[in-house]
Amino acid sequence: MVDFHQNGHIATLHNLRTRQLDDMTYELETFGQTRKMSLILPCLYSELETEAMPQILAELSRVTYLHRIIIGLDQADEAQFRHARTFFEGLGQSHVVIWNDSPRMHQMEARLDAMGLGPAEAGKGKNVWTAMGYLISCQDSAVMAIHDCDILTYTNEMLARLIYPVANPTFPFQLAKGYYARIGQDKLNGRVTRLLVSPLLIALKRVVGDRDYLDYLRAFRYPLSGEFAMRTNILPDLRIPSDWGLEIGVLSEAWRNLAPSAVCQVEIADAYDHKHQTLSAEDATTGLNRMSTDICKAIFRKLAADGTVFTTNVFRTLKATYYRSALDLLEAYHSDARMNGLTLDRHAEEASIEMFAENIMRAGQTFLDNPHETPFIPTWNRVHAADPDFLRDLQAVVASDAAEFQ
Repeated sequence: MVDFHQNGHIATLHNLRTRQLDDMTYELETFGQTRKMSLILPCLYSELETEAMPQILAELSRVTYLHRIIIGLDQADEAQFRHARTFFEGLGQSHVVIWNDSPRMHQMEARLDAMGLGPAEAGKGKNVWTAMGYLISCQDSAVMAIHDCDILTYTNEMLARLIYPVANPTFPFQLAKGYYARIGQDKLNGRVTRLLVSPLLIALKRVVGDRDYLDYLRAFRYPLSGEFAMRTNILPDLRIPSDWGLEIGVLSEAWRNLAPSAVCQVEIADAYDHKHQTLSAEDATTGLNRMSTDICKAIFRKLAADGTVFTTNVFRTLKATYYRSALDLLEAYHSDARMNGLTLDRHAEEASIEMFAENIMRAGQTFLDNPHETPFIPTWNRVHAADPDFLRDLQAVVASDAAEFQ
């Protein structure tokens, strides 16, 4: 996507194809001498058995500027944890595998629960939060990045471009969000961003009026990307959603804590493909069905916190406005796909829009019925205030698991 357009809300850092990766890597190595960089990989054990993960491992093994890699491992038993440790031995960097399902980690979770500070549910949000806590306990990294472990088109250039804006000490950015074109197998992908988030933000602006927060979210070319980097000084006060609204939640936290000039988006790939979630139209607890509801709730909660008043009638109007906006955008997506020789199943796309419209109402009703809901995992600053020894003990537990299960 070679252009140099700026939207006026956040800085957009493009890939103008004018710089070699080796040159950028050399600069990152220089930055790393005084500003150590770490990478967090939230990972399901099942992802180790996919075609994506060996490619990611091979690419990461060539990265020379990382101080540490932290792998948060979910849904693994003892034998699988041992295998995961062997699997990641191919990394040349210092690394650690956090076994989130170990008996010791469950004891730590019980300790949090006893204080009323435990994550509400397992999932990517909890995985990332735990890895961030471990990184905070290390107290030796100035910059961190996160990306998913199911990227089929991964190259180490993606990481270099993602981390560079916050690693460069002359740049003002505290958080960088990756973006890219979601295409793969001759298809136009990115259904939730294209068919839910984009038209929902348009509809919200029409229904509730101008909001700086809505303009901020609309400025991101791919707000649901799982790739972002940030300076670690903002981690202790970062609230992580416990549901599938992680990506929107992190952007909302940046909006709450940082000036717009401290946030940027950076183009990290020409094309991007990863594991695709199923629509799960018949099951509201899984797949894109669950994801879309959680994303809507995350946006509604943030708008309400900023003073927007929601009622049942507002959500009914929003649903109708969203539906019309989504169908209008579908025409543009269809033309774009056809012009570029890509396929787009209009029937499937309209079925997705219909489900998302219903989920806007479902999310709205859930929001109205649960005004005291606290969907965020407590910040690490709060955990530390309640139990000053917790972070130190977390680091010790990770070390003990690694030592015992060689």
